[in-house]
Amino acid sequence: MIRSHRDCARVCSFAACCAVVLAMTALRPAFSQEPKAPARRPNVLLIMTDDQGYGDLGCHGNPVLRTPNLDALHAGSVRLTDFHVDPTCAPTRAALMTGRYSGRVGVWHTIMGRSILPEGETTMADAFSRSGYATGIFGKWHLGDNAPSRPQDRGFARAFVHGGGGVGQTPDYWGNDSFDDTYFDDGRARPTAGYCTDTWFDAALDFIGDQAAADRPFFCYLATNAPHGPYRVPERYEEMYANDPDVPNAAFYGMITNIDENVGRLLAFLDERGLAEDTLLLFLTDNGTAAGVRGEVGYDAGMRGRKGSPYDGGHRVPCFVRWPGGDIGGGRDVDQLAAHLDLLPTLIDLCGLDRPEGQALDGTSLAPLLRPGTPDWPERAIVVESQRIEHPEKYRQCAVMTGRWRLVDGRELYDIGQDPGQARDVSGDHPEVVADLRAVYDRWWADVSSSHGEYARIVLGSDRENPSRLTCHDWHESDPPWDQPMIREGRVANGFWAVEVDRAGTYEVELRRWPVEEPRPINDGPGPKAETARLVIGEVDRSQPVGPEDLSATFRIPLEAGPTRLQTWLEGPEGSRGAYFVSVRRLED
Repeated sequence: MIRSHRDCARVCSFAACCAVVLAMTALRPAFSQEPKAPARRPNVLLIMTDDQGYGDLGCHGNPVLRTPNLDALHAGSVRLTDFHVDPTCAPTRAALMTGRYSGRVGVWHTIMGRSILPEGETTMADAFSRSGYATGIFGKWHLGDNAPSRPQDRGFARAFVHGGGGVGQTPDYWGNDSFDDTYFDDGRARPTAGYCTDTWFDAALDFIGDQAAADRPFFCYLATNAPHGPYRVPERYEEMYANDPDVPNAAFYGMITNIDENVGRLLAFLDERGLAEDTLLLFLTDNGTAAGVRGEVGYDAGMRGRKGSPYDGGHRVPCFVRWPGGDIGGGRDVDQLAAHLDLLPTLIDLCGLDRPEGQALDGTSLAPLLRPGTPDWPERAIVVESQRIEHPEKYRQCAVMTGRWRLVDGRELYDIGQDPGQARDVSGDHPEVVADLRAVYDRWWADVSSSHGEYARIVLGSDRENPSRLTCHDWHESDPPWDQPMIREGRVANGFWAVEVDRAGTYEVELRRWPVEEPRPINDGPGPKAETARLVIGEVDRSQPVGPEDLSATFRIPLEAGPTRLQTWLEGPEGSRGAYFVSVRRLED
């Protein structure tokens, strides 16, 4: 059920908006104060589901979807009712993990190397780890599959994840389909039994139990890939919704109900182990609904837009926060504008974590809003965007938000309190508001875009990862085959990887059309047949013939240390494409 937003009494002036939106100035001093550590640091459990929108919950008014456990969590939590994320997966995760705008940290897409978190950014897991917490991630990372951007490189002592942005995507273990899959456990392939969501929760419960037994505080990041597609779920969950004409996608709804059952199992576990009182639990989702609306069928809580959209339906999501021992809960709504980039500074305050050094945050601590009372909370503005291209463009798929207003794409203006469905553009009635919010955006863009020309580079030949397994998911300057079905169909495409050679030496580079798990010849399957394999990296440009039964083309080459590009070609009379899978190994001297 869509709520009525707080009606601001005045139009935000240019000066007021700028003073608030520019987190790089106004919000940083507040964050720089020493956090007051609680008497006992709470455990932290952060649950984030994938592609579940604000309306994909019974407690938000969905008349069909069954989510009794999440509804109960909602009833006992502080609810941030005007909470926003980026409109797609990886950008949300980047902002959540760093407390900084996704565009600032170089993550504005879900593929093309623009989902990789660059080295040097301090993450939420880093902050917890440096403050004595056990850290674990279970499920979806989607911020890089190679060093130095894997979760185990970024503060997680335990990292049990699938590859890429979803089960069955190109970086994932070959053949994964959500059942009895093989996932990556601290970088090693580990076969599992059962359904993906059940597997993530099982592993998280084991992790929590182990830390509780050791009396060590934990940070558990439980990030399900569900209900992101492919829409697969045990049959009994899909059957719950299969014959209902008001259901837009029975498997999607079934995946959410399965998540809900697992949340119930987790909540019961916390109660049984006596952990609930001292566990700070957060539940949110990573963007608007992907499959909860189909035409006129489905429920979107009265909002416009869905995943990927700059309208509220693309980025306004649930956020529930519960910590009984910290006096956070009780079924209370907080209506102030908030976002994913606020959660890291909030957790630093609530948990008394050591502050990141040399990294100013764009978010602000919500701790005063979460605790009882009525703090004096200033008006603020937040920007979200959905670039999804190689090189960002100003005013592309963006929204500037205040408590009252939404400026979409720099042109359309909506009074969100009066028009939560964003049906009436009032830019002509309030040109001064449009001008003020455009000025806010212009200053924001000038600051955030200063790093847009940089690449997050995959490091080759380091002690952290050798060999490095590259996939075409991370090709730049192309629309790559990011999903395994695209690999099977032999999609013709090419691009380069942005890499950095860790140290000079001799390297072995292996080009494949199929992954190692699928030992098939380069010329087996659809697509142009190759007669020659070519490799270009730095100043090295080598070619060699490809035989009809060759599984790979292997080059042994000298490389100098430093940043460069790596690109491959499998060429023949029918055409050319890149090698979808490339392994790079530094050979011992």
